[in-house]
Amino acid sequence: MTNQQGGFVRAMIVDDEAPARINLGFALAEHPDWQVVACCDSAAEAREFLQQQTVDVLFLDVQMPGETGLAFARQLCQQPQPPLIVFVTAYNNFAVEAFEVHALDYLLKPFDDQRLAGTLQRALALLEHRQQANYGEAVRNYVDQLQENVQSYLQSVSVRSVGKIESVRLSEVQWMQSAGNYVELHLPQRMILHRTPISQFESQLDPQKFIRVHRSVIVSVAQICVLKVVGDGLYQLQLKNGVIVPVSERYVTKLRALL
Repeated sequence: MTNQQGGFVRAMIVDDEAPARINLGFALAEHPDWQVVACCDSAAEAREFLQQQTVDVLFLDVQMPGETGLAFARQLCQQPQPPLIVFVTAYNNFAVEAFEVHALDYLLKPFDDQRLAGTLQRALALLEHRQQANYGEAVRNYVDQLQENVQSYLQSVSVRSVGKIESVRLSEVQWMQSAGNYVELHLPQRMILHRTPISQFESQLDPQKFIRVHRSVIVSVAQICVLKVVGDGLYQLQLKNGVIVPVSERYVTKLRALL
């Protein structure tokens, strides 16, 4: 798929390091549907360009002197239809882990061809379905969380599926279960897969609202109903919605305190 305006996906690279801009530019040149229309060394230069022209996808360095990539991204995403943003960073820390939680794409320096190809494919899918508005909300939620406090608890998550980003309020989630590198978010009428390990996700949940009852299960405190003993050291929890989930012995004391 190509952009209907001019036949190319218009890309901008914003990075204060010239070698990084050059390397990414060469990598994108291997993809004929993509055209790099601008390379900027600062947010200020990028902002000036965007006042005159539009781009579809912005490859944005997170750490830059002066105005950071995160601050620039938040400003861009105040627009109704912001460009899609791929964060580029050399730092594999909380900020990178949180990209996954908020369904945002990133390239970790140094990146390989396979990772870049996957990123470009996901960007094309979002452009095709005109998901920029939801993407903007996901970026704002991510940056706000970092700026307020890295320990602040999530109120919502942005969940990505093919060509779509959906904002899910955690107040609607009744329970969740680990599924490999994903978490199943169980809502009243449906289940949504969210790409993040359950242990990482648990650390960003409000412990007053969610409790882990098993190595693979977290439940909403508001859903806790009946704790059942089903054998020697074996327990089950019945939720108010009728669902029954396993309970590990290590969590029983804490769970009983809530009943």
